[in-house]
Amino acid sequence: MTDQNQPPLEETPEVADAIEDDVAVDAFITGGGPDSDNPQFLQPGEEPVVRTGADQEWEPVDLAVAEGRDPTPENIERAREELERDGAAAIERTVP
Repeated sequence: MTDQNQPPLEETPEVADAIEDDVAVDAFITGGGPDSDNPQFLQPGEEPVVRTGADQEWEPVDLAVAEGRDPTPENIERAREELERDGAAAIERTVP
């Protein structure tokens, strides 16, 4: 049962204080670059630059760990064989 003398929740000092505390957080400031509020539009016919997990160098130990395996000699060897056999596809399956 609610108290008839209490104001509605949205009129309480605590809610007003929470609303007043609307400050920028440095970690969330993008510096004006492209983001969801400031998208970067492409010119007609221009292709977007897409970066994938395979755009960087991968060692077998990195692939083994990315797949959630312990970096044991057996898992590292299996990852090395997978990288030799499948190349970038081995990485794309794990880290798209």
